[in-house]
Amino acid sequence: MQPSLLIIVLLAVVAMAYHLGRHRSIATVGGIRSVPRLHSLPSYYGAYTALWCGLPALLVFSLWLAFESNIITHLVVADLPLETRQLSPERLNLVVNDIKNLADGNILAKETDPGIKAAADHYTSLETTSSAALSVVVLVLGILGILFAWRRISPELRARNAVEKTVKALLIACSSIAIFTTIGIVLSVLFEAIRFFDIIPFIDFLFGLEWSPQMSIRADQVGSSGAFGAVPLFTGTLLISLIAMLVAVPVGLMSAIYLSEYANKHFRATAKPLLEILAGIPTVVYGFFAALTVAPFFRGAGEAIGLTVSSESALAAGVVMGIMIIPFVSSLSDDVINAVPQSMRDGSYALGATKSETVSRVIIPAALPGIVGGILLAVSRAIGETMIVVMAAGLSANLTANPLEAVTTVTVQIVTLLVGDQEFDSPKTLAAFALGLVLFVVTLILNIVALHVVRKYREQYE
Repeated sequence: MQPSLLIIVLLAVVAMAYHLGRHRSIATVGGIRSVPRLHSLPSYYGAYTALWCGLPALLVFSLWLAFESNIITHLVVADLPLETRQLSPERLNLVVNDIKNLADGNILAKETDPGIKAAADHYTSLETTSSAALSVVVLVLGILGILFAWRRISPELRARNAVEKTVKALLIACSSIAIFTTIGIVLSVLFEAIRFFDIIPFIDFLFGLEWSPQMSIRADQVGSSGAFGAVPLFTGTLLISLIAMLVAVPVGLMSAIYLSEYANKHFRATAKPLLEILAGIPTVVYGFFAALTVAPFFRGAGEAIGLTVSSESALAAGVVMGIMIIPFVSSLSDDVINAVPQSMRDGSYALGATKSETVSRVIIPAALPGIVGGILLAVSRAIGETMIVVMAAGLSANLTANPLEAVTTVTVQIVTLLVGDQEFDSPKTLAAFALGLVLFVVTLILNIVALHVVRKYREQYE
């Protein structure tokens, strides 16, 4: 049985377990009218039975799939001829890949060796046996879980307590996975960045004014000595992010104020979803829009007034990025403004203030911490954008503050350095991890500052 089909069958069994547990709890007290005699609601007894049915089966299912491939591969390799098993690890891996490809039905370019064919048949047989055994074990565990929970159901059973403890443990496990995943990402980037800084001094990287990450392959090669000064990348990132925020913050904030305080319910119900559609457009579409529409428009407008505008400029990328971030700023600001109590508006009107005075002197000051926090989060979103910059701002690491020239950003260079087959021992490739570490630290600081601003200056309303 395929894993996806097995999951569907297991979910059906879990649903059946829920109904069986619920009906069993009602039956133990003699009917629906005697439910108050139960310690917990019947639904908790159903959930208790469903958990005993589903959790052990899902745990075994996950562990089985995690180790199945390695175990089958080990068994297949153990049956290979001795001369094949004694090959170098690299060549043995190639043989194993040929076996797996043949077992999966992929046609090999070369003529198939009879030994490889036999090993592929063995691999397929073991996969079939493993799949059948997994189906039996999972379903048997589910049924045994139902029987175990069924026998324990009684009016005295604290089903609610057991269910709530289990759900709490699951929530803690999920949050722990997220935390450990984040720690793993940070450590993986950190270790590679440390290797880079062993080759390139940290000061030269952080304060260098030239970025040209091309290393010499031969001793006599000229023009590829490598320069890893990241200041041009930081400058380009900040320039494009600044332009984006100059577009997104006024438009997004004014949109939020209008939708919250001036628009009627029917207009708001239509305009707010339409505005937030911008957030669902893929960034590559924004990149095409910037490269094919916005950049030529700015270049033509610049020529009309005597300015030289590059075909790939920070201005085009920043404006389109700002359009993309408008829903982010607008939605956060709208939520914060709507959180201001109506009593503050009513008090302002009672003192004779107009609508605009109430908005500017009461509502915006009260919502300002949340708005600032949302803007800082939007800055983090702008700093991490890649596709728009690749397609509209170019790849040139120019140290300039002129928005009409081509620049590049940290994220674009990370993508550029890691494209294609790379040697992970060269400074050129390791530089991507150093840039990623710096970008992570910057965005982390912005997020911490945003949270600090919101917590420190947040108004408490009763």
